[in-house]
Amino acid sequence: MDPRSEVLLRQAELFQGQVLLAGLPADDLLGKLPAARGWSWHAGEQAGLEQRFAGRSEFGTTAPASPFASAVLFLPKSRELTDYLLDSLAARLPGALLYLVGEKRAGIERAAKQLQRFGKPRKLDSARHCQLWQVQVDNAPAVPQLESLAERISLPLSDGPLDVITLPGVFSHGRLDRGTALLLEHLDKLPSGHLLDFGCGAGILGSVLKRRYPQSRLTLLDVDAFALAASRMTLAANGLEAEVLASDGIHGAPGGLSAIISNPPFHSGVHTNYAASETLLREAARHLLPGGELRIVANSFLRYPPLIEEHLGTCQTLAEAEGFRIYQARKG
Repeated sequence: MDPRSEVLLRQAELFQGQVLLAGLPADDLLGKLPAARGWSWHAGEQAGLEQRFAGRSEFGTTAPASPFASAVLFLPKSRELTDYLLDSLAARLPGALLYLVGEKRAGIERAAKQLQRFGKPRKLDSARHCQLWQVQVDNAPAVPQLESLAERISLPLSDGPLDVITLPGVFSHGRLDRGTALLLEHLDKLPSGHLLDFGCGAGILGSVLKRRYPQSRLTLLDVDAFALAASRMTLAANGLEAEVLASDGIHGAPGGLSAIISNPPFHSGVHTNYAASETLLREAARHLLPGGELRIVANSFLRYPPLIEEHLGTCQTLAEAEGFRIYQARKG
C-alpha cells in the first residue's frame, strides 16, 4: 500500500462517501473505499486501476463529469500543475471539503499553502513521512481551462522554427532540454516507414520527425495525459498530424516499426526510475522490423550500450556532448 494511501486510511471515516481520488496510486485504496472513484493522468496507474477496479477510475486532463461530494489530490511534482488540479477540484466543490496528501520530501508543507486561496487549511495527520491537509472551499474558483496554462516557445532549427506548446508537469516545461537538443542534431538518415517517438513529452521530437519525414507514419507515445495533450497542441501548432498513444511502456507501442527515437524518461513523480528506459532497450527488437533502428539520447554515465547489444545489435555512439550520448543500433 502506498504510504499516502495509508495516511488516508488512518482517517477512513472521512472518505466513505462520494469522494474523488485525484492522482491516486494503483494500490488497494479503491477497494478500501467502496464509494470512491478515481481520476488519473498516469497511463500505468490507470491501467492497474482498471484491471482491479473496472470502471471506477477515469484517465485524462480534466476532472470526471460525474458528481463527487469531496476530493483528495495526491500531490504531483509540479507546483503549477498542482494549482491547476486544485482549481479543477475546488471549482466543483463550493462549500465542500478538499484534501491534499503527499510526501514530505515532495514538498507537501509548501504545497499546503496553495490551499489558502480556497479557505483556511488545516493539517489532519502526519505519518509514514506524509501529511494530510484539509480545506473547506469557501472561495470556489472558476473551472480552469487547460489551454490557458500552455506556454509557447519557438525553437530555431536548421529547417525553420518549430512552435512548441508545453504544459505544467510535462518534462522540460517551457524550455528545450539539452538531451533533446543534441538528438535533434542527429535525426538524419532514418529508415522510412513507421516512426515512433517514445516518451514524447511535448512532442518536439515527433513534430520534427514528421516535418523531416512527411511520408512516414508517425506515432507519439507517453505515459502522461498532460504530455499527450501538449503533443497534440504542438502538432496542431505546426500543421502536422500523427497518432498519439497513452501507455506506460514500449509494450503499448505498435509493431512493424522502422525506427524508435527517444529521449527516454527516468523519473516517476519525484523518484528516479529507469525501468521504462531499460525495458525499452530490452523489448525494442520486438517492435522493430528487420533492419529497423533504435536511436536514443541518454546520460553518458548510464551503461546502456551493453544492454542494447544484448537485446538488439551492435551499438554505435553517434555523438557526445554536455554529458549526453546519442546511441544507435539496428535490428539484424
